[in-house]
Amino acid sequence: MKRFFKNQKGQGIMEYVIISSLVGICCLIAVKEFGDVVKRRIDNMKGQITDEITLRDRNR
Repeated sequence: MKRFFKNQKGQGIMEYVIISSLVGICCLIAVKEFGDVVKRRIDNMKGQITDEITLRDRNR
């Protein structure tokens, strides 16, 4: 009987590892698919902020 409960704990941990791995793989795929889009948006925002700072410095 003790063996039965011990095996279930191991099974629960194994299921957790498998689910965590699948979530990690999904995150990697999402980053690969949307990474370029996010990078372009961040670069655009960075450019806008730089332009705004430059304009403010010129007006002083």
